[in-house]
Amino acid sequence: MNKDNFESEVLQSDLPVVVDLWGPKCGPCLALMPQVEELSSQYDGKVKFCKLNVAENRRLVISLKVMGVPTFLFYKEGELKDRISGEEVTIEAIKERMEKLLQ
Repeated sequence: MNKDNFESEVLQSDLPVVVDLWGPKCGPCLALMPQVEELSSQYDGKVKFCKLNVAENRRLVISLKVMGVPTFLFYKEGELKDRISGEEVTIEAIKERMEKLLQ
């Protein structure tokens, strides 16, 4: 995902969206990735997952007010509903916030 398709992929999505902001040099991001991909397949058709490489999308990242990675943004009906970043990011925390989106 990038600045060109952010609006169509996230803001105009019919499904709730989880945006995974990660960086190629971010150890915690890379460590979480397999678990996040597993979650993505468990919620297929219910929640849309999008990955955003912060190194390649600096302007978009700044406009989203993201200061560090890993950061996860949770959108529903085009609106940012929740966010977690840094040490808060665990697979349990991601799952908990996804469940809130589905309510």
